[in-house]
Amino acid sequence: MLSADRRVRCYSRAVKAEPALSARPDMSRWQELAPVILAVSAVLRIASTMGYYLVKGDGFFDLRVYVLGGVAAAQPGSLYDFFYVDPLKGEHLPFTYPPFAAIAFSPLHFLPFGVVACAWQVGLVAAVYATVRLSQKFIGGGSVRTAMLWTAGAIWMEAPGSSITSGQIEIFLMLAVLYAVYSRSWWLSGLIIGVGAGIKLTPAITGFYFVGARRWAAAFFSAAVFFATVGLGYLVLPDDTRRYFPHQMSEAGKNLPIGSSWNQSWQGGLSRIVGHNVGFSPLLISAIVVTAILTVLAFRALGGERDRLGSLLVVQLFGLLVAPVSWIHHWVWVVPLMIWLIYGPWSTKPGAKILGWGWLALMILSVPSALSFAQPNIWQISRPWYLAWGEMVYIVAALATLCWVIATGRRRG
Repeated sequence: MLSADRRVRCYSRAVKAEPALSARPDMSRWQELAPVILAVSAVLRIASTMGYYLVKGDGFFDLRVYVLGGVAAAQPGSLYDFFYVDPLKGEHLPFTYPPFAAIAFSPLHFLPFGVVACAWQVGLVAAVYATVRLSQKFIGGGSVRTAMLWTAGAIWMEAPGSSITSGQIEIFLMLAVLYAVYSRSWWLSGLIIGVGAGIKLTPAITGFYFVGARRWAAAFFSAAVFFATVGLGYLVLPDDTRRYFPHQMSEAGKNLPIGSSWNQSWQGGLSRIVGHNVGFSPLLISAIVVTAILTVLAFRALGGERDRLGSLLVVQLFGLLVAPVSWIHHWVWVVPLMIWLIYGPWSTKPGAKILGWGWLALMILSVPSALSFAQPNIWQISRPWYLAWGEMVYIVAALATLCWVIATGRRRG
């Protein structure tokens, strides 16, 4: 038999446990329904986008450019001469990717476009889920059902949602970069980044992570693979490759609507404030230098390999800020950033949850898209001051994140 004293202690422990148990049902209900919530959300997301395409005959404009690029690969010398003309808006969208991308996209045109578009949508939703799961693995764990709930919400947020609507490749590339950094195999990491940069140059920024983390083999091999993609492009499409390197590559962004509110890079933000395209001016160079310093300090605070996801994210924020154009669909990196801030190793630090939920609010409110309705037109750079400053929202949030990482790292030190 238990003594009276032990019975009291056991009873008190049981009483203390009751509130924790009673507080769980609401959350557990969401967890139990997670597969259904994700399935419904994914079906609605895909059906709404496909419905718009079937009714309006529009949509998936980036995917259309990929498919047409694959068609042009069979006609050497024509890759950078064609434009996809948006039937509703009349916009002329050129192929702005390296020749290797056209070779990679060439199989797409063998299927009806509607089939390709639907499969692409399903793949993007699956890639968002895989991104969340991989982000959980970086930070040491997280349930499958939690990942399902995050995916169900993320596919409706501004950055991933616009990427899905336009048929962009950015989510696939983000997932590839995450896996390249997660992998401990130098040749696999280098292969993924090199091929990714051969398709679209943006993954190349990951080389800075490899250098900062002293993963020299991965850094050098990724560069070698990238140059191999350039060599393959030269063998298959010699004239187009000569046109792209370095002319077309250096012209990136010059024939695009830099001043659009959807461009959340330094060049876009500063151009809107001064009223004209700042180009590669001292003002832009100063902003890039300051951002580079902040990135290095934030990277050092996180310790590179000590916090791989956090360190990778500050490098990706740097790439988004300094690129000539960073459309809102390029900011899909906010998805793993929110996971890291809310659940990661620094999530208990002051300000982490505020930043994490703040980014979530920005993604839900879709501030750049909302402000786009008030801009004169996507090509006009000059606008009222309140629009110009309001359209800096992602830039300001990214700088605030870098500064918070630096300040938190110093407090820990």
